[in-house]
Amino acid sequence: MNTTSSILITGATGFVGQNLREYLVAEGREDIVSLSRSNTKGQEKVLTYDQFFADATCSATHYVHLAGKAHDLKNTSDDQAYFDVNYGLTKKLYDKFLADSEAKNFIFISSVKACADEVDGVLTEESPCKPITAYGKSKLQAETYILENLPKDKQVYILRPCMIHGPGNKGNLNLLFAFAKKGLPFPLAAFDNQRSFLSVDNLCWVILKLISGDIPSGVYQVADDGTFSTNDLIRLMADALGKKARLWAIPANLISACAKVGDKLHLPLTSERLQKLTESYRVSNQKIVSSIGEPMPISAEDGLKKTFKAFI
Repeated sequence: MNTTSSILITGATGFVGQNLREYLVAEGREDIVSLSRSNTKGQEKVLTYDQFFADATCSATHYVHLAGKAHDLKNTSDDQAYFDVNYGLTKKLYDKFLADSEAKNFIFISSVKACADEVDGVLTEESPCKPITAYGKSKLQAETYILENLPKDKQVYILRPCMIHGPGNKGNLNLLFAFAKKGLPFPLAAFDNQRSFLSVDNLCWVILKLISGDIPSGVYQVADDGTFSTNDLIRLMADALGKKARLWAIPANLISACAKVGDKLHLPLTSERLQKLTESYRVSNQKIVSSIGEPMPISAEDGLKKTFKAFI
């Protein structure tokens, strides 16, 4: 199957992939070919990875590599599994791109966690990369391979999105929303944090701009404008539910002590979960916005409101 003059998407059945397909079709781009681990019934233009890599005639104009092994919050995954997928598959696909005479650009969806698991201040593209987890290390290894093999006649983009949210998302925001939906008091209001988020609509917009524009190759962080505290999120969730936010500012040292007890007794509140809920992680989007020359089309607050309405 020849896929010339098309947009090749890996991970098209995932959360970002499904939203990206819908977004591109709505923008008049129906020349989409999906790569999947197995044939998908009812969908045209779907190739398995084996078919794509085995057929030398398979080519595409734009490569969008979304597929990857996501961070396992339960820490049950083998470390090597991250490198097999996040590095191994990326290398194989990128080598195919380099040999594809019809290909014009390659977009690799990495992660801010390829650079840092914790942020002191604001994360930028110039921040030194020191990932701690196998997830972050495997993403960084893939980035390094790509940057060491940049072609002169093609454009290559490494995107580092922060926490992505939107319709169909099943991450931490969904769990927090389930808590807010019960109307229970939020006991962590004493913690003051600021986090960056990314609407999947804004990510799709960035990808389309990279496909259709003439933007320099490089590493780009992707985030909405502005930041939100966990307390801000609780208020927005309560508003979406038509309820009043109930914020309890229990002393932080008391909460931390309870979390340590949770570590030993395997309770819902553990030190790791407390850190995820209360840590700050601010990400700069200045480079990508300046390179595109346009602001993000959806404000951070409107994007979050859309996500919360979808949760309902």
